[in-house]
Amino acid sequence: MAAATSGRISSLTPPSDPSGRAMVLDVETTGLSAAVNEVVELGMVIFDFDRRSGNILRVVEEYAEFRQPSHPIPREATMVHKITNAMVRGKVLDDQRVVAALTQAEFIVAHNAAFDYRFMVKLYPQAAAKTWLCSMRHIPWYTYGFPSRGLQNLLAAHRIPAQDAHRAKGDCLSTLALLGCLDPNGQVYFRSLLQRLVPDDVSP
Repeated sequence: MAAATSGRISSLTPPSDPSGRAMVLDVETTGLSAAVNEVVELGMVIFDFDRRSGNILRVVEEYAEFRQPSHPIPREATMVHKITNAMVRGKVLDDQRVVAALTQAEFIVAHNAAFDYRFMVKLYPQAAAKTWLCSMRHIPWYTYGFPSRGLQNLLAAHRIPAQDAHRAKGDCLSTLALLGCLDPNGQVYFRSLLQRLVPDDVSP
């Protein structure tokens, strides 16, 4: 995934609250361009975290659903995420549940946030008002000595079993597990993302 998107954080829970609530989000699509391609699966995992340490406290809610696109899924896309036209036929996202989840989350985390952001805001414009943080670009993986910042490679390096790789909810849960691991300084990786939150905007 690519760079994260800026967003206001005025709606965040007051810092006096020792815990916060955020969301990991992932989309699977018919291709790489949000201008011409579409979402075929959306995954969201809402979780609570400790503001000081960055520790992941608990998973609050999980959601994943297929979505039938307006055109058949290209074969090359199916080869990546293994989602077929038969699997998405007649499927729609639960708009009410998705919007409620977005409302709960103080901010959104995605591994390659710019990619997910572009597709998500086409379906749910209210997602553009959220702060988006990128677990791929906003953590210095190369500085820490990892040769790749791709999710599957990072999972392997941390000996985290991949949960249904290249599927929306599986990638969300895997990303959350990765963010709960310790960096070389003994801090959880998620703390690096929390440090991106500043009084106004989060810069890419």
